Amino acid sequence: MKKTALITGSTSGIGLAIANNLAASGYNIIFNGLEANGEQIAAEVAQKHGIDYLFSPCNLLFTEQIETMVSQALAKFGKIDVLVNNAGIQFVSPVQDFPLDKWNQIIAINLTATFVLTKLCFPSMIENKFGRIVNIASAHGLVASEFKSAYIASKHGVVGFTKTIALEGAPHNITVNAICPGYVHTPIVENQIGDQMKAHGLSREEVIEKVMLSKQAIKSFIAIESIAQMAAYLISDNAATITGTAIPVDGGWTAQ
Repeated sequence: MKKTALITGSTSGIGLAIANNLAASGYNIIFNGLEANGEQIAAEVAQKHGIDYLFSPCNLLFTEQIETMVSQALAKFGKIDVLVNNAGIQFVSPVQDFPLDKWNQIIAINLTATFVLTKLCFPSMIENKFGRIVNIASAHGLVASEFKSAYIASKHGVVGFTKTIALEGAPHNITVNAICPGYVHTPIVENQIGDQMKAHGLSREEVIEKVMLSKQAIKSFIAIESIAQMAAYLISDNAATITGTAIPVDGGWTAQ
C-alpha cells in the first residue's frame, strides 16, 4: 500500500520540489497552496509520476481550514504517513515599527499551523505505528539577524517544537526533524534580487554576495533540490533513528 505525504506550501518552491521527489518514489501527495492554478500544478505532478493526489487551497491562518484539509486527506487515503510543514511567510521591520498583525500572521502560519497539523496527523501515525515529520525551519531557527523578530521567533519555536515532538513520537516509530536552510534560490528570492538592486544601486552579483549571502561562507544559493533530497533522506528507512535534529543546509552560515 502506498504511503501518503501531506506537504504544506507544495505548489511552489521548496514544497513543490519535495512533492516531486516523494511522488517520484511512489508517495501519494496531499498538495496545499494558495496559487490560483494550484489544482493544475498538483494534477500535473500526479500524472507525471502516476500517483494519486488531493489538492487543498487551505489557508494556514485559519485552524478550521487546516482541520478540513486533514479530514479530507484521511477520508480519501485513510492515513497520513508523512507530514512536511513547509509553508512560511516573512516580514522585515525594526521591532518598534513591527505591525502587530504581521507578527500574529507570521506566528500563526510558521509556528501555530505546524503545531495544529502535527496534532491532527499524530493519531493516524500512532495508530499505524509509523510517522515521519519534517519541519522546514531556517538558519534563522538557529541564529538571528536584525529586523526579522517575528520570523526568527517563529523558526526558533519550530526547532524547539521539533525536539519535543521527537521525544513524544519515539515510542510510536515517529521521527521528527527540522531542516534549516540558508538562502534558497526560489522565484520569491529571485524577485527580491531585483528589488535590492534598485534599492541599493548594486549589480545583481553584488546583491547576491554582499546583501543576501553575506553570512554564508559559501557564496552560493542553496539549491532547492538539496532541501528536497534532505527531506527525502529524513523520511527514508535509512534515517529511522535520526530524530529531534535541526540540520543546517546553509552554506556554512551557522558555523560562524
